[in-house]
Amino acid sequence: MTTDRSNPEIRLVATDAPPMRAARRIEPLATLPVFFDLAGKRVAMTGGGAGAAWKAELLAAAGADVVLDVLADEIGEEMAALLIAGPAAGSLTHRDRPWSLDSFAGAALAVGDCDTDASAQAFFCAARAAGVPVNVIDKPAFCEFRFGTIVNRSPAVIGISTDGAAPILGQAIRRRIETLLPRALSGWAALAATVRGEVMARLDAGPRRRSFWENFSSRAFTGRAPDLADTAALSALVDGLAASPEAGGRVTLVGAGPGEAELLTLKAVRALQAADVILFDDLVSDEILELARREAKRMLVGKRAARESCRQEDINALMIQFAKAGKHVVRLKSGDVGVFGRAGEEIEALKAENIPVAIVPGITAASALAAGFGVSLTHRDRATQVRFVTGHSKKGGLPDDLDWHALADDHATTVFYMGGRMAPKIAEMLIAHGLPASTPVAVAANISRADETRGTGHLQDLGAIVARIGVDRPILIGVGRVFADCVDTLDVASENPSRQEARGSA
Repeated sequence: MTTDRSNPEIRLVATDAPPMRAARRIEPLATLPVFFDLAGKRVAMTGGGAGAAWKAELLAAAGADVVLDVLADEIGEEMAALLIAGPAAGSLTHRDRPWSLDSFAGAALAVGDCDTDASAQAFFCAARAAGVPVNVIDKPAFCEFRFGTIVNRSPAVIGISTDGAAPILGQAIRRRIETLLPRALSGWAALAATVRGEVMARLDAGPRRRSFWENFSSRAFTGRAPDLADTAALSALVDGLAASPEAGGRVTLVGAGPGEAELLTLKAVRALQAADVILFDDLVSDEILELARREAKRMLVGKRAARESCRQEDINALMIQFAKAGKHVVRLKSGDVGVFGRAGEEIEALKAENIPVAIVPGITAASALAAGFGVSLTHRDRATQVRFVTGHSKKGGLPDDLDWHALADDHATTVFYMGGRMAPKIAEMLIAHGLPASTPVAVAANISRADETRGTGHLQDLGAIVARIGVDRPILIGVGRVFADCVDTLDVASENPSRQEARGSA
């Protein structure tokens, strides 16, 4: 950077010299997003087509007084309908005349719908001469500002811009954001405006105030409109936080799904982005952790077979410790919280300490197994039951109390979790209790991840299939006739061609 001394003001000018400064807080912007208050302000418009009608409706919805100068015979169906119905807010006045220089007097903005480049340039130059920011619809060369794609949850409004390069992409982004923001968010945004004064007055900036707004945001994304009970609860929370910062402490048990970040639920993502502390399992992928709040403290508390593990008692103690310090703790578990995740023990420990606890379920590995092999776990002709069974006990072997006679049901699908090392024993016990040795099996390690490995075959080959895959990674074993079609067609059309495959004998 060098100093420009051509005028009395000190300016920094970009150069090619190596930077000698702190890292930038923001990367270059194609355009600056701003939110312009148009309530009661005049907007000069011309044009009667569908594009002009939409812009007129949009501007009036923001409270603008839109004055449309266009000859009546140039008004199309959509504009005519809008003039008859009137806008939702603001006003729309039509003057049956072409635009002129006096159209821009007192205007905050000018918007034109012009057929030719010549007429667009004339409108553009006249607006600029009057000192009015101008936009000519669908003619970027004559635009000083652009209209972005909008997600409307007023008073929360989200604007999306691709700087005119890819409007269709902007619309796709809008649709994605729409799924994240419930329509009831409007009511919560209005409530936020009413409680903000009390929060600012009674809660110091920092952990207490953030704790309130994180709690508020969690309620706002429930999908329902706020009611009197919510208002009372928030008022009580302000009282509690004002008296003690610990009042905001809570724990959310979150299911991280089988591994792929896109299989997270929206509610899980919101919890991660609101966390102060994240206690995560060894099986949670890095791409999922990347979605978490940057400032959150992250602690690995994973438990894996044949590896040094964090005791459950220690995990419980950490959750209680951080929650009692007023933190929002996210206990992030692989798969679904309620399936072989020891969630019951954690909930009991937290309730014993009167710590609020919420549960966000995740996609369990068995569902991902079925999706990966392209089958349904139930089938009217093949399986009328689904059972999830642990293949690992506290002692390290199979649980002693498994009902093998019931599990050896030819009309059920059985999925064994954490059963890799016990695969030969599982096959032996099922066959011994009557399940045909030819029963199809499907095995997968690191389900839904880039290094996922799959294998199929028959029950009599289960031990060999698992041995080929290896037992040093999390393995899931599916047993049942629903996997019959997979034995001969081993997912050759997988989305990820790098995934490995292992096959048992037919």
